[in-house]
Amino acid sequence: MSGAETLSGAETARAAETGRGTFEALRGQLHEAATAFAGGPDALEGILLGIVDDVDRAQREPLEIFPVCHHSPASALAMARRLREKQPKVVYLELCEDMAPLLTELRNCRLPVAVQAFAGEVKGLPAEWAPLSVVAPITEASAEYQAIAYALDTPGVELVLVDRSSDHVFQWQVRETPAGGAGEPAGPDAPPAAEEAALHGDAVGVEIGDLRPRFAELEEHLLRHGRVRHWSEWWHQYVEVPLGEAAADHDTYRQVMLLIGSLFRRLAPGDPGRVRVDEDRERYMWTRMREHLAATGADPADCLYVCGAFHAASRVAEFGVAGADTFTISPPSGSTWQHGLIPSSHAAIEAQFGLAAGSVSIAASEWAKNVRRTKVKPYRLAGQAGTKKKAVAKRAPAAPSAAPSAEGAAPDRLSGFLRRPPVLDAVDEAELLGWSVEIVRAARRNGYLASTADAIAVFETSILLAGMRDRARPTPYDFQDAAVTCIEKDRVPGRRDVRRLVESMMGGDRIGQVGYDSLPPLARDVHDRLAPLGMKLQQRGVQRALLDIAGQPELERCSDVLWMLRYLLPQGAARPIMGERTLGERSLQESWDLALGTHQRALIELGYEGVSIEQVLEQRLRRTAHAPRATTAAVLGTVEDAVLYLGSHRLADELGTRALEVLATERSVDGAPEVLRRVRRLLAYYRTAAPELPRWVESFVRTGYAHYCTLLPTAFADEEATVPQVAATLGFLFGMEGLALSLGCDRTQLELAVAQSHPEEAAKVALLWAGQVHLGRLSREELRRRCDELLGNPLVVPSYPRYLSGFLHALEPVPQLAEFVVESVSNAFGRLPDAVLLPWLPTLITSLRAGGPGPLPLLIREAGRIFPGRLAELDAWIPPWREAPAAPSPAPAARAAGSVLLRTHRASTDAVARLLGCERNWPPAEVPAGGAAVLTDRHPATGRALEALLSG
Repeated sequence: MSGAETLSGAETARAAETGRGTFEALRGQLHEAATAFAGGPDALEGILLGIVDDVDRAQREPLEIFPVCHHSPASALAMARRLREKQPKVVYLELCEDMAPLLTELRNCRLPVAVQAFAGEVKGLPAEWAPLSVVAPITEASAEYQAIAYALDTPGVELVLVDRSSDHVFQWQVRETPAGGAGEPAGPDAPPAAEEAALHGDAVGVEIGDLRPRFAELEEHLLRHGRVRHWSEWWHQYVEVPLGEAAADHDTYRQVMLLIGSLFRRLAPGDPGRVRVDEDRERYMWTRMREHLAATGADPADCLYVCGAFHAASRVAEFGVAGADTFTISPPSGSTWQHGLIPSSHAAIEAQFGLAAGSVSIAASEWAKNVRRTKVKPYRLAGQAGTKKKAVAKRAPAAPSAAPSAEGAAPDRLSGFLRRPPVLDAVDEAELLGWSVEIVRAARRNGYLASTADAIAVFETSILLAGMRDRARPTPYDFQDAAVTCIEKDRVPGRRDVRRLVESMMGGDRIGQVGYDSLPPLARDVHDRLAPLGMKLQQRGVQRALLDIAGQPELERCSDVLWMLRYLLPQGAARPIMGERTLGERSLQESWDLALGTHQRALIELGYEGVSIEQVLEQRLRRTAHAPRATTAAVLGTVEDAVLYLGSHRLADELGTRALEVLATERSVDGAPEVLRRVRRLLAYYRTAAPELPRWVESFVRTGYAHYCTLLPTAFADEEATVPQVAATLGFLFGMEGLALSLGCDRTQLELAVAQSHPEEAAKVALLWAGQVHLGRLSREELRRRCDELLGNPLVVPSYPRYLSGFLHALEPVPQLAEFVVESVSNAFGRLPDAVLLPWLPTLITSLRAGGPGPLPLLIREAGRIFPGRLAELDAWIPPWREAPAAPSPAPAARAAGSVLLRTHRASTDAVARLLGCERNWPPAEVPAGGAAVLTDRHPATGRALEALLSG
């Protein structure tokens, strides 16, 4: 308040020079009030008199200033009446000047909608802010819409937007970065973000007349003494309703709004950055108006300046003041801005600008009631949905406005307005009765046990609450509290509570729609390409689309569009119910749930990125592949998507080359599992769909083989490398080994990498053993012996399940070990104590699930081959990995028949025995016969087969 004190003396003297007779009576009353409350003239008197000076100064401005508040029915009504009275030739509007070309497209939309400025490429601004978005929501019950409709549909009227451009919004945020983030912070009344409330996303909101106290103590004081819960209710009760009654008196409306704007401005906290931004905005707008007046030679008396009441009471030197402030407008940054219209909603406006839930819907119903009561004909754009007017209206002669006072300003209306008591209108009682009946009907439809008695109770309770809160009439907020008290009681039987029912009854959350003609080229192209489906794509809600591609081949193009939209749009915009698209496979029938009307904003913003969805998809794939933190797996995913959705082998080759570059820079095996899965899918696709492998695939296999060979010893020793990652690394090396060797790689590199690996973790040790078995450096008998030693060592038994987990993961690189893994798991179940086995079972299940669909079917198939098929055979069944009892020796006669030839030629048989590894110290009984006798006695079938071969 110190700033107001220092300026009050100069402003008072300036008001005395210009003539203070207009508000002399009001100044005297405020002087007496300040003396009575403060005991004498002080800062309070300076503030009160300064507010009157602000009102007087704004009224004497040659260019008429029309103060408004955002989405205020009273402001919209006063604007419509003033436009018909004054018929200005130029309307200056406080809105981003770069949004002017989009305003003519409003006639193709259903309000509420928002004018959006979007910048995907940022230059000259912080790169982390990208993408940039600014929205200006417009509703029918707003003064800005009345001014726009009047200017666009009235011949000879020019509409000029004078506020800073969207680019300057962010330029000034860079300048004021310490002051906070982008946009107005959401107030305490902001409702939770819902689907409709997120229509504006993270965009910076720009609106006319952000009229709310910036002094927290002042707002708290007003809410407490006004006996209201939030700011929206206070504004409706103490400003909206009284001004709506006095809307026929333009001078009263104007002076009251100037008074409120000056009050909030002078009682704002001393934030130098915020004040500097406000004053710079005002200098910016006055500079643009001076430039336009100088260029066109328009008469200020024929112009109207529409701005927020906060800016209307500005202390910045304005148009009619000699030596007005000069302001240099900085050049725009290098960012590329695109503009369009996006759908908005009441809930989105409330969430973005910190309004109470339902306040915009209540304002819409208040606007309709005021129009009916005052018979004021509002302006609506020709051709807009719901407008009966078919031709452009002719410019009507201006009605004679109120005669100004001798001093050049309107007479004092504030004194009478501030003293006038509110009047209870009979129409309000009828309206309240209708509300009471309607809420009971709505409650019964939603499962409440409401009756006529509840309607009477709601009616009387609304009047009672209004009286307790010192109100002459019940407001919609009083009625809402009364309905909750009388109907809801202790439970909510349905999906909606009574508070939501009241909001719906007051008009509900109206959601706007952008017409086809106002959509960007990409969105129109999507609608045209999906036209064969015969659906109303702009309709909100979910619609089911059935595509019989086999019977109607032309629908395949629609299918391509839907799959690309599924990739680009948020989840739920296009959701496949039946059918899938994988590499090399297409569905003959598909079923989709489409909600393009609900996600119209996302579809419109795609149009800012390109002229077709193919172009946007290609740009996003490139952006993902060339991101600073892109991984090899992510880049391979873009290759797969390029083939899957675009069918572009050129783009796939480009992205595959990028994947090769990223792979060479990775220093860990973190992405090995995903890389292995994607490379396998791509190899399977190219081997079946292409005559030869692309060059980038061959290069990727060669580079990946050498790369993972280099990383393998480090991965085995690294504690942060998980077992699945190491298993995937071995899977890449063993799975791609044949292709890599054919492309010129050396197997010695893999053998050296395995030899240099020395893991300490039990699971990784098991993985290393599996790798050695695959390379032939370890036999299965030796592996079985090592496992038996682990089970026989009491100190190692508790950690044996971790070895088994490693063997389970080893099925990825070495699937030939499935039989051995079944054997190991079976031995574990048979020999491990319950104290070790039972805690390990969850780990076993987790390992099998984490492995995906690969290891488990393999184990089940192998177990089904090994184990008996019937339960009765299990008792006599002997596992194949256990030694069977020795078969009885054949009779001498049988031996003689089959082994005479082998016994006769012992030298040959002994040579075969030595070749088969049977050369050893024979038992004494077998020495005379030598190795040949041992073989013939143990294997008589071989002798008989040889005899039959030679005799046949």
